[in-house]
Amino acid sequence: MPTPIEERFAEIGGIRTFVRERPGDGRPVVFVHGNPTHSADWLPFLQAVDGPAIAFDLPGFGRSERPTGDRFDYTMGAYGRFAGTLLDELAPGGFDLVVHDWGAVSLLAAQERPERLNRLVVMDAVPFNPEYRWHWLARLWRRRGLGEAFNRIATRSGTERMLRLARPGRKPFPPEFVDMVWDHYDEGTGRAVLALYRSADPDVLEVAGEHLERLDCPALIVWGVEDPYLSVDEGRYYERRLPAGRLVTVPDAGHWPWIDDPSVIATVAGFLAEG
Repeated sequence: MPTPIEERFAEIGGIRTFVRERPGDGRPVVFVHGNPTHSADWLPFLQAVDGPAIAFDLPGFGRSERPTGDRFDYTMGAYGRFAGTLLDELAPGGFDLVVHDWGAVSLLAAQERPERLNRLVVMDAVPFNPEYRWHWLARLWRRRGLGEAFNRIATRSGTERMLRLARPGRKPFPPEFVDMVWDHYDEGTGRAVLALYRSADPDVLEVAGEHLERLDCPALIVWGVEDPYLSVDEGRYYERRLPAGRLVTVPDAGHWPWIDDPSVIATVAGFLAEG
C-alpha cells in the first residue's frame, strides 16, 4: 500500500504554513513548488521517493497564510529567507532538495547551507542568469497596472486555457490539475505573484546566483525541451554553474515535464535513492 502522506500546519518564521510530509527516519527530501501551484504538485513524487519527504506551500500560495506586506513582502529575498528558516526547523540534520519554477528561491537558502545539501534536483526553474529575459506572461505581471488588471479578470476557464500554453501542442491539463491551481489561486496569491516577479530584475537574479558553485553535491537538472517560458538553454546554464550538475532533457515535454512524461517521476526518485 502507498505510504500515507500526512498534512499539518506549522509556524515557520511566524507564518502559518501548510506542510505535507511522508514520514520516516533520516534526511528528508524537501520539495519546493513554483507559480501558480502549491505542494500538491509533488504528491506523485512524495509517493515515489524512499524515506522521509516534505512539501510545503510557500507564503501566499495553496493553503499557507497570506501575510500582510509589513510582515512579508513577497520578494525573492523574503522567500529565500523563509526557505532557510523552514530548512533550519524541519531539516536541521541535512536535506535533499527538489525545485521547480519559482521553487528556485530555495537555492538562495541552499547557497548559505551547502554543507547540509546532499542531492539537488532542478526542474524547469527560474534561472539566476543576468542574461535571461522574462517571457511574455512574466513581462505582463511585471508591468504595474497591467498585471493587476490581468489578475482581476482571471476565471477558471481562462486559467485552463493559459495553462495549455505550457504544454506541447497546447494539450489540456488534467481537470484535477486545473482545479488544484484554481481552487487556491486567490487575490492574495495574485498579489504575491506580482511582487515576486517585480522583485526579479536582472541584477537581482545575478546576485541570487552568485554562489551557485557552492552547491557541489550531485545535481540533476531536468528540463522539458518544449518549455515555452524557460528554454533548455537555462537548463544548460544550471549545468554550467553547478559543479556536479548533469542535464537530462525531456523531449515533447513542457514546463511541467512530469505531466507530459510521467517517467520523470521515477528518474528523480532514482537519482535521490542513489544518495
